[in-house]
Amino acid sequence: MGVSDEEKIRSTARFLATILIGGVVLGVSLLGLSSKLHFPFPSSLCSFNDKKKKKGCVRVYMDGCFDMMHYGHCNALRQARALGDQLVVGVVSDPEIIANKGPPVTPLNERMIMVNGVKWVDEVIPDAPYAITEDFMKKLFDEYNIDFIIHGDDPCVLPDGTDAYALAKKAGRYKQIKRTEGVSSTDIVGRMLLCVRERPISDSNNHSSLQRQFSHGHSQKFEDGGSGSGTRVSHFLPTSRRIVQFSNGKGPRPDARIIYIDGAFDLFHAGHVEILRVARELGDFLLVGIHNDQTVSATRGAHRPIMNLHERSLSVLACRYVDEVIIGAPWEVSKDMIITFNISLVVHGTVAENHDFQKETSNPYDVPISMGIFKILESPLDVTTTTIIRRIVSNHEAYQKRNEKKAASEKRYYEDKTYVSGD
Repeated sequence: MGVSDEEKIRSTARFLATILIGGVVLGVSLLGLSSKLHFPFPSSLCSFNDKKKKKGCVRVYMDGCFDMMHYGHCNALRQARALGDQLVVGVVSDPEIIANKGPPVTPLNERMIMVNGVKWVDEVIPDAPYAITEDFMKKLFDEYNIDFIIHGDDPCVLPDGTDAYALAKKAGRYKQIKRTEGVSSTDIVGRMLLCVRERPISDSNNHSSLQRQFSHGHSQKFEDGGSGSGTRVSHFLPTSRRIVQFSNGKGPRPDARIIYIDGAFDLFHAGHVEILRVARELGDFLLVGIHNDQTVSATRGAHRPIMNLHERSLSVLACRYVDEVIIGAPWEVSKDMIITFNISLVVHGTVAENHDFQKETSNPYDVPISMGIFKILESPLDVTTTTIIRRIVSNHEAYQKRNEKKAASEKRYYEDKTYVSGD
């Protein structure tokens, strides 16, 4: 029997074992990416350190607040990257966001971690301005060798009702991508507020008002038919094409040291990115298990998860430190699973929503602990999904005003100006 035949048998066995375990495995190898690198390898036409851009290298720029970053943001960055050889991303500063939209939920340092963690991003500019000014556009073209400025097909409106990308369009250096339907930061905030619906009566009016503001007045639907418990139904419908776009399907080498980490990864945030980075540095290949919605609800409460399984999976798939994911991973790490995926080490962070597994009679990590391949990792950031929810709830009035300001700006934009596309 040839080597190729043996490899086919091993691949088939691995696929069947995955089905038996109950999860779906997706490969997202970073093409030999070193665990020490924070950026993917650039195109052969480009080099990060070249002061003079090589002929034929197309560098594109995209900016944003990237507040409460979700898979829609990641898909925008993926589309932008496809328009060039290198993607440079500007992350808008906290003061600029406050002046134009209201206070951000996540501070600049966390937003930088999130953007740096996306595998399609080659370079990041911190403290970018909210609007493309003449001076900043010149800096992009002259200092950063940018060829085109990219934005989605949704309008980006300044407080005075003008288009933030008007100058780029006038210069003929603007390109547009499609907005990812089915997700928005405002929708996610609405879902978060449903997690705290069971509040004292004195709080209920404020939370209901904010929920309406961030949900654009759309009616709320609940998994339990509207009885007052359960999370808001997400209308996100994953397709095989979208999953393939976020993956690249390369598996581990035969001698690879495979690290396994699992969790809900709900409201994918900077704390998740950092623990995945630390885990990836321990081996050659990082396999991430993502628990299904039922498991998350059973362990973290009826109002969780906020993002459904497929939404959470796309966010994890977009992370540069992740090589492969199991969609719907089992709660318990079994010996069969360890053998099937050739797992060398199972890890868990010190900062997590729930550490009760260490006290339970049935510890989900009993098997790797007994095999001597379990390790607790020191989490670099003290941020959890609950941290993000608490920020929203404690500042609900500010975020309500922020949403009202955005709506007013967009209204002026459409009423007072005839929009001319820069396509």
